[in-house]
Amino acid sequence: MARIRVLVVDDHRVFAESLAAALAAEPDVDVAAAGSGPAALRCLERGAAEGRRFDVLLVDAELGAGPAGAVARAVPDDPEGAVDGISLVAGVRGVQPSVRTVVLAEKDDPHRAALALQAGASGWVAKDCSLQRLLAVVRGVLRDETHLPPALLTGVLRELTAARRHRTDSERLVESLTPREREVLRCMVAGLGRKAVAERLYLSPHTVRTHMQNVLGKLGVHSTLAAVALARRAGVGPAQLGEAPLAGLPGAGLAGDVVERGGQLA
Repeated sequence: MARIRVLVVDDHRVFAESLAAALAAEPDVDVAAAGSGPAALRCLERGAAEGRRFDVLLVDAELGAGPAGAVARAVPDDPEGAVDGISLVAGVRGVQPSVRTVVLAEKDDPHRAALALQAGASGWVAKDCSLQRLLAVVRGVLRDETHLPPALLTGVLRELTAARRHRTDSERLVESLTPREREVLRCMVAGLGRKAVAERLYLSPHTVRTHMQNVLGKLGVHSTLAAVALARRAGVGPAQLGEAPLAGLPGAGLAGDVVERGGQLA
């Protein structure tokens, strides 16, 4: 019998312990738990290195929203801080795309469910569902099924349609940029400040500042954060360190922090 390896990711100790214990009682399920997003990523990495990859992650929709607590069989929490559930879904898709993720939520939320699906989740399930229902979803996502509560379907479709419309508008704005401005925008998505962008593109800081101001103006936004958010909606990925500067529109990517101080370009 093929065994299913499940990782529960939740910073609420009682819930995580109870769910892990219930799943561990199943004859074909191996289960572990992590108390934070960074801990989950380390657990995934260790499992892959040991040749014991996880098949499914069960991720708390509100991960990081409350105080983190140690859970049974959890790896240590990352001291650098929490990672929210949707970001974890996207991170897992980036490092181990074969792993299926299911988001566990205390309430129906079409907007967050749509975000989870866009990030790569295969399912959205109520935390108070029966164990039988949860196991059916776990086995279903391993067959490449997508699971949503029927009551959420209409709302999620509406959210996805709206997101596509916003993406189209964002793509049109990005296309208005010159090749050099797109390079600067990619650096902004990567979290580079003006000096770092200047060094990367072999430009003066003053020239980079002018390019950044032009980018904000053409995108119709007033801050670096807003520009990066729009760029991500358009599928603009970050400039990679060590990568030669490119003039064309890059492929999709979501990594990188944003450098902004007091609403001004850094």
